[in-house]
Amino acid sequence: MNQLEQLKQFTTVVADTGDFQSIQAYTPRDATTNPSLILKAVQKDEYKPLLEKAVRDNLDRSTSDTIDHLLVAFGKQILRVIPGRVSTEIDAGLSFDTEGSIAKGRELIKLYEAAGIERERVLIKMAATWEGIRAAQVLEKEGIHCNMTLLFSLGQAIACAEAGAQLISPFVGRIYDWYKKSTGIEYTPSEDPGVQSVKRIYNYYRKFGYSTEVMGASFRNTGQILELAGCDLLTISPDLLQKLADTDGQVERKLSPENAPSAGAVKISLDEKKFRFQLNEDQMATEKLSEGIRAFCADTGKLKQIISGMR
Repeated sequence: MNQLEQLKQFTTVVADTGDFQSIQAYTPRDATTNPSLILKAVQKDEYKPLLEKAVRDNLDRSTSDTIDHLLVAFGKQILRVIPGRVSTEIDAGLSFDTEGSIAKGRELIKLYEAAGIERERVLIKMAATWEGIRAAQVLEKEGIHCNMTLLFSLGQAIACAEAGAQLISPFVGRIYDWYKKSTGIEYTPSEDPGVQSVKRIYNYYRKFGYSTEVMGASFRNTGQILELAGCDLLTISPDLLQKLADTDGQVERKLSPENAPSAGAVKISLDEKKFRFQLNEDQMATEKLSEGIRAFCADTGKLKQIISGMR
């Protein structure tokens, strides 16, 4: 049995791509998208009809509205080839706008439901800023489930769990990138700061009984993935899924609810002031959150330019 099939025994595997042909090849349960992945996908010939239809059907609407319809069109296609959920990301420009994030989450779910997709199969994805977390708290009470992304710290994770978010996506690879650049160290998977961050969050959640799901994301190599075997979910790019599928060898479970209480986590309580201060004190998390929001905004801007050029 290859490593991918073994991993699926411990962890729900999620495809990290907007390319639903790749998704179909690896039979994941769920799939995640973001503005960068959608921008990459619409530049492929096989997906241009989706873009053209979204533009054609929304000529009297704003480019932002057109993007919403495009995101839902991709989500619908993805849901045809997976049994579980798709994550659809709101505009990163709303990352510090609680009311705007709530409104956008509701709009996206309305579009999905109009297309016959029940809300239980959709996760609204947004940045784990204080404002985004407050928006998730409201949406979750309405049965609109949220995937909190651009998550780089335990403080962000705790605030998301306290708000009742369905799922968080801590970014392993981006944490690794920052520490590798700042220290010059080539970390082994077990010593990897990104891997250790996800382990700390997972053990904290399981020790203190939070129901929020932990989905490790943004991987740079299969070693990081295998070191997190047993995490609730792992969202993995097609190239790394292929490497796992092509590799034999024993996969050992590294995380489990039974072992979490012995991890030594101490309960932490965060209000807005403590959240902001802790985030500010974490240079890596502050820089990577800001960088991630800017990058997603830039790719959304490129997508808007493409759409404007087609009208």
